[in-house]
Amino acid sequence: MASYGQRLSALLSLYKNNSKITYSFLSNFSWTRRLSSSNFPSQFERIGFIGLGNMGSRMCNNLIKAGYNIAVHDINHDVMTMFSEKGILTKESPVEVAKASDVVITMLPSSSHVLDVYTGPNGLLHGGDGLRPWLFIDSSTIDPQTSRKISVAISDCMLKGKEDDWETPSMLDAPVSGGVLAAETGSLTFMVGGLEKAYAAAKPLFLSMGKNTIYCGGAGTGSTAKICNNLAMAVSMLGVSEAYALGQSLGIAASTLTKIFNSSSARCWSSDSYNPVPGVMDGVPASRNYDGGFASKLMAKDLNLAAASAKEVGLKFPLTSVAEEIFTELNDAGNGTKDFSCVFRHYYSGKDEQ
Repeated sequence: MASYGQRLSALLSLYKNNSKITYSFLSNFSWTRRLSSSNFPSQFERIGFIGLGNMGSRMCNNLIKAGYNIAVHDINHDVMTMFSEKGILTKESPVEVAKASDVVITMLPSSSHVLDVYTGPNGLLHGGDGLRPWLFIDSSTIDPQTSRKISVAISDCMLKGKEDDWETPSMLDAPVSGGVLAAETGSLTFMVGGLEKAYAAAKPLFLSMGKNTIYCGGAGTGSTAKICNNLAMAVSMLGVSEAYALGQSLGIAASTLTKIFNSSSARCWSSDSYNPVPGVMDGVPASRNYDGGFASKLMAKDLNLAAASAKEVGLKFPLTSVAEEIFTELNDAGNGTKDFSCVFRHYYSGKDEQ
């Protein structure tokens, strides 16, 4: 019998020659699709989605636009009502989503929420004599240890019905980068850990919600990649903000420093794409009073995850520790909902560009 990957390749080839289906290839690994649910392989006939916050609701909407049948759950009943009014199936608990889904995607705020949704009294894994979903995808930003713990718990379960070459359910930890705007436009980047064959099978789902997928390795490596990425992003923003504040204090304009940074060795994302100084760059949170973007409270949370992971493996982490302290202080001072680049104004007391 042909493997799932072989059958998926054949299916794609068939679809490309079908005049009723239109594919617009965006890159080597990205496409937009408009298919009826009956055209999906049986493994994707119904997708469960749990966690309909700022990110999850937009990711779920992109799956709906791609033609997938969706069942959703969230503790926010207003959001559930909104999806129900659009004709989307809603469920009252995670376990009910599992019973109605072939694949379940979760997008939740923290490790404790993820543990409760998967292993709590009404969690996804309480499936009685077996689980219907053959794949679980967690796109939450959590610690790698929790990702691995849940992956083991899932692999210890049995499938209610054997799904081709899947004898036991599998999990992918697949956090994202790009923020709310990328979730809205379907241009997220997924960092994925878990079984490589599960990653290959799930790629059409990822590419319905994003434009890039990167396979990182075994269970927990997607979560590791995410916290390492955000650690580097936080430290970079602090360094750039500190340099701008010093330059202003010594009489040089931030716009002048930006020209220097971006044409020399100091150039980085925080200077050329996400500048923290109001008045220097349009279209970034600094240009709109730091509203939108990536909240400081979320950066503080992610740095806490990075610090805990570094401590667990016995690694020295002075920059992680200082960054965590600064963003925690920023959050405690009432700036938790502001974009993390507000550290320039609210920690370093930097000035707007005149």
